[in-house]
Amino acid sequence: MKAIFDSVSYNCSKVVTTSYSTSFSLATKMLAKSIRQDIYNIYGFVRFADEIVDTFHDYDKETLFNNFENDLELALKNKISLNPILNAFQHTYHKYNIEKHMVDAFMKSMRLDLSKTKYTTDQEYKDYIYGSADVVGLMCLKVFVKGDNDQYEKLKDTAMSLGSAFQKVNFLRDLKADHELLDRTYFPNTDLNNLTEEDKLFIINDIENDFKKGLEGIKQLPMEAKFGVFMAYRYYHQLLAKLKKTPALEIKNTRIRVPNYKKAELLTRSYVKYQLNLL
Repeated sequence: MKAIFDSVSYNCSKVVTTSYSTSFSLATKMLAKSIRQDIYNIYGFVRFADEIVDTFHDYDKETLFNNFENDLELALKNKISLNPILNAFQHTYHKYNIEKHMVDAFMKSMRLDLSKTKYTTDQEYKDYIYGSADVVGLMCLKVFVKGDNDQYEKLKDTAMSLGSAFQKVNFLRDLKADHELLDRTYFPNTDLNNLTEEDKLFIINDIENDFKKGLEGIKQLPMEAKFGVFMAYRYYHQLLAKLKKTPALEIKNTRIRVPNYKKAELLTRSYVKYQLNLL
């Protein structure tokens, strides 16, 4: 029965989420059970694409990516795939009528990571973030509002801002790995070999503006999604606060983390704010 295969596929997406990101999986657990699996399904898809371009250094990445993209197209067309991650994703894709252009934009940004190493203009930077993060936020929003198009249109700009904020925090936190291991520079007009406090604060101010707009959207999310998304917001906002306090030269030489005890503290405080309707 296909139902068994679908169940296996969903479990695979959940395992991918819990294995690759403790913070995201923790936030996802705070979502209502009715939407949780579909977020796992989206995360599994985007994580696998990202892993191909970021970590499979001993293999032909372009061939792997081309094969993955071909399998994706077939999965969306045929509504089944023997790749369990793509099988799970196509289910969510069709269930919530996710637009194909979102998937295409995401894959376009991931493909850029195969060869492009520097983003020298603001437009290149914005286009990459739109594909790598904003549309992922929009896919998740489709699930959060359960097909309510009016609510989706109302909240899509704030969902994109939150996606941008998360991605930019990742860029800043991963400066060392991106620059030294992958030879990538995402921030335009920034010399990472001579990163100054002024450069760092300019980037952080931009992220804080995205977070401010994103929080306004979180406040308007359905109850099933609000606490989980707020938890993710709190985690990334804490990362940004640590980055703000870290000297620019140190950011280049280390990877800032939020320790597990701090994550537990964030969870507790976020739950209290949620219960008291203080978002």
